[in-house]
Amino acid sequence: MSYSSSSMSSGSGSSRRAFEFGRTHVVRPKGKHQATIVWLHGLGDNGSSWSQLLESLPLPNIKWICPTAPTRPVAIFGGFPCTAWFDVGEISEDAPIDLEGLDASAAHVANLLSTEPPNIKLGIGGFSMGAATALYSATCHVLGHYRNGNTYPINLSAVVSLSGWLPCSRTLKNQIEQSRDGIRRAASLPLFLCHGKGDDVVAYEHGERSAMALSSAGFPNLMFRSYNGLGHYTVPEETDEVCRWLTSNLGLEGFRLN
Repeated sequence: MSYSSSSMSSGSGSSRRAFEFGRTHVVRPKGKHQATIVWLHGLGDNGSSWSQLLESLPLPNIKWICPTAPTRPVAIFGGFPCTAWFDVGEISEDAPIDLEGLDASAAHVANLLSTEPPNIKLGIGGFSMGAATALYSATCHVLGHYRNGNTYPINLSAVVSLSGWLPCSRTLKNQIEQSRDGIRRAASLPLFLCHGKGDDVVAYEHGERSAMALSSAGFPNLMFRSYNGLGHYTVPEETDEVCRWLTSNLGLEGFRLN
């Protein structure tokens, strides 16, 4: 099942940009619905390709929502337009950050989760740029607001990052330490980061540094897994570990490995 979403905008005043998000694909739970996870694709991809993989996982209690990012000019491709959750010129901790794009995508994800039943646990995961957006959403949840100051409305129970990196990592520790609620939320949010040591797109060091930055910012329930020889893609060993981790941290029933 899929449906189109309306455009949304972030920011304020004359600088406001409207972002038109693409089609959202939904994978319904095959068993009792216990959790809903929004899964975010990588740069230039779409929600459809990941929905097919997620549907094949032995996780019958999860509903997966796989949105498609807006098509926009991307600086890393010399301004060539493709699907992207935010603009990026280079993948590094020091690169300029498109906070407006990140906030708009994080708000879109939160909006997709906002209509889930109250007893359902909510999570966000992603690959590459989608993983970066998932980790950014985790920081919005912990801080209680987007970087534009608007309230973050979703209570997250799990965040998964495959081959990604953490935007705004340098300022995170300081921001969390200024908020008692932020410290409490960071302490209780489980994070699972995976990265291939052979990644030639998002270098392994970015994943490792992101995990260290999150850990030092007050996320004790964080697991970082590295994979020798793994490039910028996913393998069954990794997805099996994601299944086990989600089952454990979300308290899911009915898990089986084929």
